[in-house]
Amino acid sequence: MADLEKTNKEKKQLESRSYMCEVRALDDSEDSVITGRPIVYESMTDLGYFDEIIDRGALDGADLTDVRFLVNHDISNIPLARSRRNNGNSTMQLSTDYEGMTISASLDTENNAEARALYSAVKRGDVTGMSFMFSIDEESWENLESDHPTRHIIKIGSVVEVSAVTFPAYDSTSINARSNSDVLERARLEVETARQQTRENNSADAERELALAKAKYQFKSKLGGF
Repeated sequence: MADLEKTNKEKKQLESRSYMCEVRALDDSEDSVITGRPIVYESMTDLGYFDEIIDRGALDGADLTDVRFLVNHDISNIPLARSRRNNGNSTMQLSTDYEGMTISASLDTENNAEARALYSAVKRGDVTGMSFMFSIDEESWENLESDHPTRHIIKIGSVVEVSAVTFPAYDSTSINARSNSDVLERARLEVETARQQTRENNSADAERELALAKAKYQFKSKLGGF
């Protein structure tokens, strides 16, 4: 039991981000296809305690072997599409480019009422945002001494799910505060930890510089340099 708890703690936490973006329902296809961009590079997002930017190239090497397509991250419903290793038989295709990630999801609007409803909502312009759920492998911080530092996501570990979302503009404010309070609390702790590490590193650097200055002074004194 203890080993299982340890394993669960060691698993990387999943986070979600949402964006206002162009989501399209294609008319020129025999299938009902939704296209959009769930991941955007170099776009600053205010997460309350700090700003966040996904650096260009953060998806390089990310695990995209099994990604579901949902609505509003609702895992109680079956996926509307799925990418398995992005192969030709997958009902969702993923593509990474200079701007981030795009998706093309083929929906079964004939047999799935939710797929039909989403396709109609996107086509009408009622749904205009996308979100994704992911883990982080590498990050860096800047302006830690300010009240609102910035976190750079350098490397995304995995993407497990993308969603069409109803309220993308509120990802970092009221919706996040209600449904993702644990994520925000972890973020606050990450900021404080990063700040403490910076202070400790700066203190260690200052001590090394002082020791070096003392050594130089002693060396010059022995040579009669003063």
